[in-house]
Amino acid sequence: MKPHIAMRIPSINCIMLGIKCFFMLILGLGLALANPLYGSAPDRRGHDDPDQQLQSVDGAEASAPLRAKRSATDHSGRVGTTHSRSHLPAPPAPLQLVPTQREPRLAPMDTLLAPTAALATVERQAIAAPLAVVPPAVASATTLILYDSSNTWGWLGELYAQQAANLVSRFGTWKALPVKSYTAGLVNSYTNLIYIGSTYDEPLPSAFLADARSTTKPIIWMYDNIWELTAEYPTFATTYGWMWSGFDTNPVTGVSYKGTLLERDVLNGPSGIMNATIYSTTLAQVLATAPKSDGSGSIPWAIKSGNLLYIGEIPFSYVGSNDRYLAFADLLYEVYAPTTTPRHRALVRIEDVGPDADPAELKAVADACYARKVPFSVSVYPYYKDPFGTYNGGKATSYTLASRPSVISALKYMQGKGGTLIMHGYTHQYEKRINPYSGASGDDFEFYTSHIDAANNVVYDGPVPSDSQSWAAARILSSRAAFLLAGLSAPAIFEVPHYAASVPDYKAILAQFPKRYDRGLYFGGILTGGAINYTHLNGQFFPYPVRDLYGAFVLPENLGNIEPLPFNNHPPRFASDILTTGQKNLVIRDGFASFYYHPYLGTADLITVLDGLKAQGWTFVAATSVNN
Repeated sequence: MKPHIAMRIPSINCIMLGIKCFFMLILGLGLALANPLYGSAPDRRGHDDPDQQLQSVDGAEASAPLRAKRSATDHSGRVGTTHSRSHLPAPPAPLQLVPTQREPRLAPMDTLLAPTAALATVERQAIAAPLAVVPPAVASATTLILYDSSNTWGWLGELYAQQAANLVSRFGTWKALPVKSYTAGLVNSYTNLIYIGSTYDEPLPSAFLADARSTTKPIIWMYDNIWELTAEYPTFATTYGWMWSGFDTNPVTGVSYKGTLLERDVLNGPSGIMNATIYSTTLAQVLATAPKSDGSGSIPWAIKSGNLLYIGEIPFSYVGSNDRYLAFADLLYEVYAPTTTPRHRALVRIEDVGPDADPAELKAVADACYARKVPFSVSVYPYYKDPFGTYNGGKATSYTLASRPSVISALKYMQGKGGTLIMHGYTHQYEKRINPYSGASGDDFEFYTSHIDAANNVVYDGPVPSDSQSWAAARILSSRAAFLLAGLSAPAIFEVPHYAASVPDYKAILAQFPKRYDRGLYFGGILTGGAINYTHLNGQFFPYPVRDLYGAFVLPENLGNIEPLPFNNHPPRFASDILTTGQKNLVIRDGFASFYYHPYLGTADLITVLDGLKAQGWTFVAATSVNN
């Protein structure tokens, strides 16, 4: 069974299934010309060369640092390519298991349910199901997010802004705009400002630079174009106690934050990290550092001074489960809610349970959780389809949950042991189509199309041919009706199969489910209001609940799953890997350790992870209890 497919997205385009996600690296777009007002631009290694150090604290070295041009044939940061590590900013997700041998599916009952008047009644009940209210944020901030949009790679700015917006929603509302549209005084309408410098030498409006200099509102500035601000602020170094010194491209594979070394993908290397000189430790506090791999020192990665928090790179590029992205996610608390009481909650979800499930396996995992007083969720698709007979000797087969009383009994048993049922689509596959594995339920995408390329990478192709908001809504209603026909209450939380759907599909889901429990997939055009560009994908995991771009309250899944075998160019992922990720996530003061588990793997690894996370200090809670 292939619960989620793993793929890494650079900052936007492809996303790994089930695991879904990657991040993209944004390289500079051209050599910066020397600024005649402030002398020639420093060499990119100037931060290491004594002759290139700042000659005076204020007003010096204000021109843009040099950064290598990106070749037209360089695909290292391209979105939409098929290589698993060539995708954009979105944390990667854990790999999915595809057993070398799989047990045969349960044979269909002799008589399957046919549509009846009773079914019509159930569907009416499904349509009339009341909706819950989306929980509020943990703070009441209003944030203005500004992003770059010029030149060849300008579209990446919107994708990075999407990730920032999703995380910031934890603390209130937000508005995202291209920085070029900024007008004087706009910041005064907000409590906070975030600028994402993803385009080298993006022409920043003078009104923005003036307001950034004069405002007392908290500002988060990421990566590029800090030199444009310091050029307009001659006393920057003495006011803030630090000054940038140039891009450092020395190998850096981690970021140290709160005594924990978080990972940094080597593919981020070519773009470097903006180095800085600290002049006053009283004024400037280094909250995170990037140790150089050669042992020659470290680079200030996050600097807080006054109302400014500066991050020396884009924390959304080439992100992995143990990434420095986690440091940024916690630094938002430093800015928005610094007095937050530490809280470490955990979630576990039993994955890909359908009418074909083994009741004994379901009861076994329920017993394992119950014995440890661990509440859990169960993601269920209520209609099994195998149109090519992949698991039925070549003969097509299909059957509903209502036709499997033993599975229904096992699900009720799980509920009695603390389980919460989650709707995991309707069939967890799409029509009679290999999408991308077998066409069978549990293996394939339901709301998105994909294929496997010659290099064994999963490629996201786009919306399904029949896609529309009404089509998706009808599938969800059919799923709800199938639960009711099986004598089960319709779930109140939705999980997108393989974490991939189109914009209309996400809208249809939101109309019926205020809460989702997954990782999101986002596309170019969502923030700009233009046509949706499905070639610019952005997958993202969350270390805490957010209200995402689609308006849903999203419960986090950030640890992934156990993957005993290599999968689509991804290595195995074991219980020890899940626990390592759990340990890394403790840097977040109010975060989650959330993983999912397939019941066909038995209970030994499940028990190892449950006990291990509890030993780390995580407290398991029910998905229904999470409202902030």
